[in-house]
Amino acid sequence: MPLPSVVPTGRTRCFPFWQEFSKCYASAEKPQDCVAQKDDYMECLHRTKEIARAKDIKAHFIQKQVEESANSRQAAEKAATGAIISLGLVKEEEGQ
Repeated sequence: MPLPSVVPTGRTRCFPFWQEFSKCYASAEKPQDCVAQKDDYMECLHRTKEIARAKDIKAHFIQKQVEESANSRQAAEKAATGAIISLGLVKEEEGQ
């Protein structure tokens, strides 16, 4: 016997948004009154804003990693050229 294409597990994640949209649409005089509810429902279905935000966060993270690697590369080059790096063990007093 083939499995059903939809497994009955209860309410879907977007069902409350659909209820709000259909309630608004049924009671509205103009369909334009329900644009906010429709946008919420469509966002729940397709997650376009969530995906765009995740892409922005990933791009920012990659940019930060590139900057950190460039800074560490510069520090390594500076150390390799023989520059004296202070360990901070002996501190000079100001005014002498």
